[in-house]
Amino acid sequence: MALLGPRQVGKTTLALEIAETKPSIYLDLEAPEDLAKLTDPSFFLQQYEDRLVILDEIHRLPTLFQALRGIIDRGRRKGLATGRFLLLGSASMELLKQTGESLAGRIEYVDMTPFDILEIENNLQARTLLWVRGGFPDSYLAASDSDSMAWRKNMIRAYLERDIAQFGPRIPAETLDRFWKMLAHLQGDPLNASRLAAGLGVSGQTVMRYIDLLVDLLLVRRLQPYHANTGKRLIKSPKIYVRDSGLVHALLGITDFNQLLGHPVSGMSWEGFVIENLLTAGSNRAAASFFRTSGGAEINLILEFAGGKKWAIEIKSGLIPKVEKGFYLASADIKPEKSFVVYAGNDRYPLTEGIQAIGLKDLMRMIHDSI
Repeated sequence: MALLGPRQVGKTTLALEIAETKPSIYLDLEAPEDLAKLTDPSFFLQQYEDRLVILDEIHRLPTLFQALRGIIDRGRRKGLATGRFLLLGSASMELLKQTGESLAGRIEYVDMTPFDILEIENNLQARTLLWVRGGFPDSYLAASDSDSMAWRKNMIRAYLERDIAQFGPRIPAETLDRFWKMLAHLQGDPLNASRLAAGLGVSGQTVMRYIDLLVDLLLVRRLQPYHANTGKRLIKSPKIYVRDSGLVHALLGITDFNQLLGHPVSGMSWEGFVIENLLTAGSNRAAASFFRTSGGAEINLILEFAGGKKWAIEIKSGLIPKVEKGFYLASADIKPEKSFVVYAGNDRYPLTEGIQAIGLKDLMRMIHDSI
């Protein structure tokens, strides 16, 4: 099994708790002494056929995947049970590429995300705190807003100075810091590589490489446009979101809820926060997209389930949900089975025929039950 998620989300903590339930060995591939043990991985790992082997930060040693394939296949012929290896990784696409080449049919993927609405207390204060601080456990559970902000800034610095350099091409930390902040300012906007490139003094192709890298590290989401033969001019560029709302606010220097409400990014920050929570509830088994035409018809999020069933979701940050004309026009084009307006309140009630106002937690439960 491969457990995938960004750094500091709790993968190692969970893995060590699992290790306490059965005979196990834990190897941290960021530790030189553990990495040295795998100079000859087949020889070393065959000594632990009777234990669960936990390999943390597995992408640090991509040559290990081929060895694991042989070890797993030999174990199967000897009648050894499944579930012998638990792989932890912080770079999804790199890990998926390696395991797709070497461990096809031998591995199951589990995504581990930051805290979501369903995992915290059911009250307005907790929900607001999660939006402001984001879902990384040490940030959300910090003793104060200032402690939380300090933790997030340190995490951003660690990515800029160490992690990103290890995964991608050599990118000056100062340049990538500026780029990440630009994405936070443009939270939820359709990608305009030329505009970003001009701001950084690099090429559009370089901007796309930067985005690919942040997507691979599970820090940025690329929400693709919905494709439909409507005869209308559709926005074809993906929308870009910094995935964790707390990182958005740290990049922009937004410390607390009052400051957030007065900031221009507030509405789009809430939109990204809602989308991340809804897609967590969908467990990647509902295809996600957005719909926007040049004429103003728009749906913030479309979820498409097995069998082609579609839900249209509008996202509003206030306590009074409203349906804009563009949502009606877009819905007429894609004809969703269900339509919702997610707002900051908790009550669920009909707004107009076929459109319901709903709180985020209730819609997450509906999505989870529909998978």
